[in-house]
Amino acid sequence: MTETVLETIGLTMQFGGVIACDNVNFQLKSQELRCLIGPNGAGKSTFFKCLTGLLRPTLGTVMMRNEETTNWETHSIASHGVGIKTQVPSVLDGVSVHENIWLAARRFFSTKIANEKTAEVIERLSLEDVAKAEVGRLAHGERQRVELGIVAAGDPWLVLLDEPAAGMTSYDVDRMIEIIHEMKRTAAIIIVEHDMQFIRSIATNVTVFHQGRVLMDDHVDVVMSNETVRNVYLGKKA
Repeated sequence: MTETVLETIGLTMQFGGVIACDNVNFQLKSQELRCLIGPNGAGKSTFFKCLTGLLRPTLGTVMMRNEETTNWETHSIASHGVGIKTQVPSVLDGVSVHENIWLAARRFFSTKIANEKTAEVIERLSLEDVAKAEVGRLAHGERQRVELGIVAAGDPWLVLLDEPAAGMTSYDVDRMIEIIHEMKRTAAIIIVEHDMQFIRSIATNVTVFHQGRVLMDDHVDVVMSNETVRNVYLGKKA
């Protein structure tokens, strides 16, 4: 049986009188890739922030590899072997691509291994030509790849990505898809995403959020053809 590496039980997040995440039960298996979709305000981003420690849920439990992480800080979750990419950039603009990735690797490995991991990640992400450049001077797609490199440098067993394809060119999106598929060989992955073409390209399981609850959880083809999902979210563009 495939191991369950992430589970939420009755996860609820309330802001005053608004329940943004309502009793969500969720499971992710080892090396599974899952996309979270839903209209604005559906609860997917709140759910993501509860997983990453950016929010502390009102009720419920988050389990990672059978250990409760419900109220852990983000840095503790990252140290647990979880790679996190939020919408807020986590790069150091004033230093080089190589230094950004090396610093991420050095958190988990010795200097010698960090050097090896950095070289490997830079090659995997086709960042050789900009390795010595300051990250603040890079194009948007290159910066996104650097952020993925920072995530990958620690060899995470779980990767959480918030809208990784936002604002990227078609070339950069294609590279992103290749990188994510490569990550999936060793890690389970959750992606919050709005770009339906990107989600179709990944062609994996999808969890649909609506009004703070899980509306549907199935393969992408089944979800895309579901009339209820189309009505609440996808509309005529699907």
